[in-house]
Amino acid sequence: MTTDPAAVRASLADATPDVFWTDRPERPAPRAALTGSGHRADLVIVGGGFTGLWAAVQAKEDNHSREVVLLERGRFGVAASGRNGGFVSPSLTHGLAQGLACWPEEIETLERLGAQNMTDLADSLTRHGIDADFHVPGEITMALTEHQVGTVREGYELHRAHGIPVTLLDAAEARARVNSPRYLSGFLDPTVGLVDPARLVWGLADAAERLGVRLHEDTSVTGFDADIAGVTVRTEWGSVRADRVVLGTGAFRGPLKRLAHYTLPVYDHVLMTEPLSPAQLDAVGWHGREGLTDAGNQFHYYRRTLDDRVLFGGYDANYHFPGRIDPRLEQSSSHDLLARHFFEIFPQLQGLRFTHRWAGVIDTTTRFTPVFGTALGGRLAYAVGYTGLGVASTRFGAQVALDLVDGRDTEVTALEMVRKKPLPFPPEPFRYVGVRATRASLAAEDRTGRRNLWLRAMDAVGIGFDS
Repeated sequence: MTTDPAAVRASLADATPDVFWTDRPERPAPRAALTGSGHRADLVIVGGGFTGLWAAVQAKEDNHSREVVLLERGRFGVAASGRNGGFVSPSLTHGLAQGLACWPEEIETLERLGAQNMTDLADSLTRHGIDADFHVPGEITMALTEHQVGTVREGYELHRAHGIPVTLLDAAEARARVNSPRYLSGFLDPTVGLVDPARLVWGLADAAERLGVRLHEDTSVTGFDADIAGVTVRTEWGSVRADRVVLGTGAFRGPLKRLAHYTLPVYDHVLMTEPLSPAQLDAVGWHGREGLTDAGNQFHYYRRTLDDRVLFGGYDANYHFPGRIDPRLEQSSSHDLLARHFFEIFPQLQGLRFTHRWAGVIDTTTRFTPVFGTALGGRLAYAVGYTGLGVASTRFGAQVALDLVDGRDTEVTALEMVRKKPLPFPPEPFRYVGVRATRASLAAEDRTGRRNLWLRAMDAVGIGFDS
């Protein structure tokens, strides 16, 4: 099934090259930058995305008298936390299959902690009055090709074996939920939620501020000076002295250089449509508003928003040599590819237009799950590398970082996932060559259903690349 290139171009003609979630009048005014020296805090948090904001909220909830300062290099929500699809998964391990592959002996504990984290996240939103359009319609993984039908059944059986109440759908049942001629089967996981990510960021920032956290935007951290008494956090315009530091900078290269060995900045692309008309909604169904994805290595993720738009993203995952991050890379031919795929999946929506097109940088690791650790003699802890599945798991990661920096021995700090780091990526140019070879191999597997020698070798040494 092909789509007219002229129709694809027309659908994108008026799309704003900006993030839909943050391109709205309710976006808060920026907080002031930190300037001058002589500032003091018990805890400084570097990074104002989900990890940093959850760390700030939980640090104050644990100890209200603790003086907490949060420093964000740009605006809240400007990076990955405000650019994602808003899928809220309870998994802490980038899915059950990945968790089993990496930590089979701990998987029951990790699944329990993930479910509890999801419950606690919902409770936190209620307790702090955060209206982020959070709802739990579930997620359907769809088969778009014949060999994906087997992948879907395997996923269904794996989830059932671990007590997750998933439902297997044949082609007719899948199309009855969401009408697409491409759907051959699917399975519904009812535990996955959806959220407006920007409103979640803004709500967490407001909650942190109400708890007494001092928030500063447009404040780049340039380095740390540690001694026996504490850490001086140097910024572009000043400094702050702290007992402890938590780092949650995601894909962006911060002052802790070692993290560059473990994370890879990968661009992910997203489109948002105009609101669907009643006739278009009738044509597509989707009455349950489930989040959708497909079973390929190069997968799409898509959802119906509460104002009846469709967010459609994923598939391409672009790494730019040598780990380059640049706003000029956010607009690319990947959006044209996404638009073509959208109309191949939903041919009945031909003529629908996209209002926004954007991209964001994912901080991926070789095992697709975060890397945790400490530095500066234990006075700094970090949690980075969520590989695109961090909307919920960043809350868990923030608590891990707080436990580590406070020197607490807890159930979560004892986890092998926390104690042992993923394999580092190789240095350039081998990193770039490896990414290119892996992407080509993943695409070949999507076409043929067969995993080639390169991918089997990567599996053997525990290195992956998320597409």
